[in-house]
Amino acid sequence: MSVNPLLLNFPTSFDTERLTLRAPRPGDGAALHAVILASLPELKPWMPWVHPVPTVADTEANVRKAVAQFVSREDLRLHLYLRDTDTLIGSSGLHRIDWTVPRFEIGYWVGTPCAGRGYITEAVTGITAFARDHLGARRVEIRMDERNERSWRVAERAGFTLEAVLRQEHRSPDGTLGDQRIYAKIF
Repeated sequence: MSVNPLLLNFPTSFDTERLTLRAPRPGDGAALHAVILASLPELKPWMPWVHPVPTVADTEANVRKAVAQFVSREDLRLHLYLRDTDTLIGSSGLHRIDWTVPRFEIGYWVGTPCAGRGYITEAVTGITAFARDHLGARRVEIRMDERNERSWRVAERAGFTLEAVLRQEHRSPDGTLGDQRIYAKIF
């Protein structure tokens, strides 16, 4: 990409049918922490950042770091809210960015009370369109542990193509070696 990403102007929030996705803001930590705590059994097998369980202060510090990374265009975290409410239900965003392609990876999780309702598939579809339309994405990836079937089903429902399964690619939070599935969309 010939444009310096620091000079890119794009929306810091957008809506899908049922969600508002917006960049993190200082002060989001307490609400995010509550959703994390309510979802620990589902997050612990896949998310290393819940080991050890973060405190409210840890979560707020993480949010503030995410704010800085959004502004610097290093990482574009998005918090997920039920549309027209202040109800935070999870987090997603564009990570592992390579602006020279441009290439992005979508990561996601949703709070347990909202799981199984299609919110993450809706968010992934919206974020993919955002990356293509506002950031000039040529490639968007989704990566997950091979054992996380719920996560790879999201990628499939959102129209991503399985490109590879990398064997023994990472250590899972429980210490075992895990295989990683890589899905992608090309524009």
